[in-house]
Amino acid sequence: MAEAESQSSGTLYIVSTPIGNLEDITLRALRILGEVDTVAAEDTRHTGRLLKHFEITARLESYHDHNKEGKTPHLIKRLSNGESIAVVTDAGTPGISDPAFYLVREAVKHNISISPIPGPTAAVAALVASGLPTDRFVFEGFLPPKKGRKTRLETLKTEPRTMIFYESPHRLLRTLRDLESHMGSRQVVIAREITKKFEEWIRGPLDQVLLQLAERSIKGECVIVLHGQGKK
Repeated sequence: MAEAESQSSGTLYIVSTPIGNLEDITLRALRILGEVDTVAAEDTRHTGRLLKHFEITARLESYHDHNKEGKTPHLIKRLSNGESIAVVTDAGTPGISDPAFYLVREAVKHNISISPIPGPTAAVAALVASGLPTDRFVFEGFLPPKKGRKTRLETLKTEPRTMIFYESPHRLLRTLRDLESHMGSRQVVIAREITKKFEEWIRGPLDQVLLQLAERSIKGECVIVLHGQGKK
């Protein structure tokens, strides 16, 4: 049973896991994953490989975007009965562009103890290595694929803060074209496969980056860091 700072059970742990390099997991995260009653994982196969690498035996239960509404009451009941549960995403910090937010919100409503276990987040890793202003920034996650996309882009057109987006490789060019169309050819940084073997950073004006990427294939999840309007 996990040891929380305030109590020994009935705690929901928000456990950050590596975004690529397995050495980026914290000692505290490893301890919590080995002590909780259940690990609620976005992908049990993916998390199972992580646990096996660190020789951790844990009860795994799936918790993802397609079952969150049905699974949440079940997990809340177990937490209310004194069990400890760690929620993890495929990579990085749970609750950022993934369904863990839904579980955390319900835990707050039920006065359940919540303990974050800090660790890697792709958005922050990309920002601090981008070379773009870090004093003020806004995280936008994934842009809407269809409905609301144009409205969101128009809203962000005059955003003065550095903007951070997530994007899949097969939609990257479309998103970059949309950003240039609405915001002009301002400075952009594409971070690909952060902390992994083929980590890559692509920097430059949007129009030049688009020309460069149009001639090659892109693999791996990407983070887009875009210069704010009027920033120096």
